[in-house]
Parts: sequence; C-alpha cells; structure tokens
Amino acid sequence: MSIFSRMADIINANLNSLLDKAEDPAKMVRLIIQEMEDELVRERSNLARFLAEKKDLLRQIERHRERVQEWQDKAELALTKDREDLARAALIEKSKQAELLKALEQECTVVEESMNKLAEAIQQLEAKLADARARQQAMQLRERSAQSRIKVQERVRQSENASAIDKFDRMERKIDELEARADLYSRSRGLDQEFAELEADDVIGKELARLKARLNNREEQ
Repeated sequence: MSIFSRMADIINANLNSLLDKAEDPAKMVRLIIQEMEDELVRERSNLARFLAEKKDLLRQIERHRERVQEWQDKAELALTKDREDLARAALIEKSKQAELLKALEQECTVVEESMNKLAEAIQQLEAKLADARARQQAMQLRERSAQSRIKVQERVRQSENASAIDKFDRMERKIDELEARADLYSRSRGLDQEFAELEADDVIGKELARLKARLNNREEQ
C-alpha cells in the first residue's frame, strides 16, 4: 500500500513527522522516495499529454482563424458582385467559425493553466524528492559511520583483552622459568651433596682401614 495517494499529499506531507513515527526510518525513507519517483513518472506523463493536447488545439485554432478570414474574404467578394445574399451567408459561416475559434482559445487557456500548475507541482515534488534523497544519503553515512565506530571499538576491546591475556601468559612463563631454575638448582644441590657425602665416606673408610691395620700390628707384637 502506498504511503501517499495523490501528488498533493506528497507535497504537503511532513517528512520529519513521518520519520519520527516510523519504526524503521531508513525503510520509510526508501518507501517515500519510491512513491515520489512513481508519482513523478505519472505526472510527467500527464504533463506530456497536456503538451500534446495544447499543440493540437493550437493547430485547430490556426485552422479556424484561416476559415474565419476565408469567409470574410468571400463576403467581401460577394458584395463586390452585388450578391448580398451570398455575402450574408458567408458572414453567417464566419460567425460560426469565430464561435468555434473562441471555444478553442478558451480550452487552450485552460490547458495552459493546468500545465503551469502541474509544472509547478512537479517542481515542488522534485524538490521534496531531492530532500528525501539527501536525508537518505545522510542516514546511510551515519549508519556506516556508526558501524565503523562499532568495529573500531570491538577491535580495541579485542586488543585490550589480547594484551591482558598476553600479560598473564608472560607472567606464567616467568613463573615457569623460575620454577624450572629452582628445580635445576635443587637437583644440582642434591647431586653436589650426594657426591660430597660419598667423598666423606671414602675418606672415613680409608681412615678406618688404617686404624684397623695399626691395631692389628700392635696385637701381633
């Protein structure tokens, strides 16, 4: 169903009010523009028909003007020939043609007035359409700008989240490194201590063997 039903409705319509009431302003603008474009096509076709009608009327007017002049010439010719009866008949035909000519001229005037009004209305509709298209373009630009800002904000949030995660990862890696170093240090200390204990046992063992040998020598003496 069309938003507008007549050209006057479109011209007098308040676009701001229509958009304020619309649930989807962008869709409403598209519908309004489509209706305006359709109405422009119809009215331009009407204007073309008026123009063709005017041209036809002008041809008829010119033809009847010629006929009026022709009957005027015939009346004069009849009088020069002393044919008053023919002159009277010619003047009657001239009068008929003059009446037809007057009616055609009046009709042509009406057509011209209608054309002027229609042309003015078309200009107003074209201005209204230009305004609607400008609003549509502005809305599209605002929509694209908003979408771009949303994408930028999403990328910023993702970057911030990634940065925070990277920080945690780096901290975990440092902790892992510290734990690994501690394990290595612990293992290193354990090995050193074991070897030290082995060396100490070896020294004690040798000392014990010497002591036993000395005691055995004393007993034998």
